[in-house]
This record gives sequence, structure tokens and C-alpha cells, in this order.
Amino acid sequence: MQRIALALTVACAVSAAGCTSTARVNASKEQLNLAARAVVGASLIGARGATPADQDKIDDTVAGLCGARVWTKEECSAHDAAQ
Repeated sequence: MQRIALALTVACAVSAAGCTSTARVNASKEQLNLAARAVVGASLIGARGATPADQDKIDDTVAGLCGARVWTKEECSAHDAAQ
């Protein structure tokens, strides 16, 4: 019985330490913009879909959105099927 109490005490202490030791995160507009650019990329800028190079830019953006799971599997599949 003492081992169980000791194990529960240790588990609670470790859990409390893990929950309280995280650093604060800056959620400024600039940081959010940088995070969004990292996920989506900036290759879509100026693309109109009129040339194969434009389509490559669009595909790069879609790949980022699909890879980050911003879009559902169905949406990603629909884009792939449209090509």
C-alpha cells in the first residue's frame, strides 16, 4: 500500500512540475505571420495560374497546407484530382 501511495505522489509531483515549467510564448501578430508563412510559404505571391510556373507555385502552397493538415484529406485529394 505504501508503494502505491509513493508512486501516486511521485506521479503527481512529476505532472505538476511538467505543467508549470513551460516557457511563455510570444503570440504577437508578427510571430503569427512568421508561423503562417513557414507553413504556407510565400511562393503563391504573384501566381495567377496562367503558366506552368504559376501552377507550380500554387501546388507548392497547397502542399504546405496539406502537409500542415490545414486542409482535409478530401480537399487535398480534390486539388490533386483537378490537375
